[in-house]
Amino acid sequence: MHVRFFGTYDARRHPRVRVLREGLEGRYQVREDNVPVAIDTAMRVEALGRPWRLLAFVPIVLCGWGRLVIRSRSGPRPDVVVVGHLGHLDIVLARLLFPRATLVLDYMISAADTARDRAVGDRGVVYGLLHLLDRLATRVADVVVVDTPESLETAPQRTRHKTVVVPVGADHSWFAAGDAEADIGDGPARPDGLSVVFFGLYTPLQGAPVIGAALRDLHERGTIVTATMIGAGQERASTEAACGGAPVTWIDWVDADELPTLVASHDVCLGIFGVGPKARRVVPNKFYQGAAAGCVIVTADSEPQRRALPLANFVQPGDGPGLADVLQDLSKRADLHDLARRTRDHAQEHFRPDVVVIPLVDALARDHAAR
Repeated sequence: MHVRFFGTYDARRHPRVRVLREGLEGRYQVREDNVPVAIDTAMRVEALGRPWRLLAFVPIVLCGWGRLVIRSRSGPRPDVVVVGHLGHLDIVLARLLFPRATLVLDYMISAADTARDRAVGDRGVVYGLLHLLDRLATRVADVVVVDTPESLETAPQRTRHKTVVVPVGADHSWFAAGDAEADIGDGPARPDGLSVVFFGLYTPLQGAPVIGAALRDLHERGTIVTATMIGAGQERASTEAACGGAPVTWIDWVDADELPTLVASHDVCLGIFGVGPKARRVVPNKFYQGAAAGCVIVTADSEPQRRALPLANFVQPGDGPGLADVLQDLSKRADLHDLARRTRDHAQEHFRPDVVVIPLVDALARDHAAR
C-alpha cells in the first residue's frame, strides 16, 4: 500500500503529523508531499477576529498549492493520502488530485472550537463559516482522526462513523533525548532545586498564568525551583506578570531539533492548566513528549490525561496554589528519578509512533477491504 502525506502543514510546529508518518513508515511505502506555508497558528487566529486579513493569506496558500500540484504528478499513485494538521482546505485539494485514494484527515482541531477557545467568539458570521469549514473538511475525508474519545464527541455528527481515535504520541526524537539524558538516576532533585519546563503558545488552553502564579507562590515560600518557560503568545505577558519576582528563564522559542534535549534536561515537564471545556478534552503534545524525554509530568486533572498516564501528578484546572503544592512535594521526593523512569517506561510502551497508529492501521484495513 502506498501512503502519501500531503499538505501545507508545518511538522516542526505541529509534530503530530510526524508521529503519524513515523508510525506508518514501518508498515507501508510512505512518501511526503509537504509545502509548509508561512502562516502560523497565531496569525490564523488573529485573522479570525479580523476576517479581512484572510485575503492576505490567499496568494501564500495558492503558491503552496501550486507546488503541491507539481509534486503530486510524480511517483506512484497513492492508495492512501494523509492530510496533516490544519488541513481543512488541503483535504479539498487532495480530493481533486487523488479522487480514488482513501483520504485521511488529521482533525486535531476544529476551526470553530479553536475560535471559541482563543476567545475570538462562538457566534456570528465568522464562527458560522468556520463551523461550515469543519463540516466540509470532515465530509470530504474518508477517515477522520482525532486524539481522544472526548474529542470524538465534538466531531460533526454525520462523520463520527468514520472517525478514529489516535493518541498524539511522541516522535522518535523525544525518546532519543530521553536515552541521552544522563541525569536520570537515583536520588532526589538536583542540589540547585527542582527544575521545571513549560513550552507552548500561551493560549488560554495552556493556562500559563496559573504556572506563573505557582512559581511566584513557591518563591515566596522559599522553595527553590529552577523554571524555564519557552514560547510566546496570547497570555505570555500575563504569565510574566503572575510570576512576580520569581526567578524564571524566558525563551521565546527553541528550534524543533533542539527542544527534546532541552526538555529532557529538566526534572518536570508542565502540561496544561486551562479551565475551558477544550482543556478537559485533549491531551497536549507536551504531555506525551515530556514523558518520552524522561520527565515527571504535572498537569491539570482531566479524564483523558489521567487515562493516558496514571503516573502523572494532577492538580485542579486553574489552581495555582495547588500546582505550587505539587511542585513543592516533588522537590522533596527521594524517588523523583524513579518516578521519571517509570513515566518514561510507560511512554515507551504506549506513546511510540508504531503503537499510537494501530487504530489508524486498523481503520485503513477496514476501508481497503470495503473497497
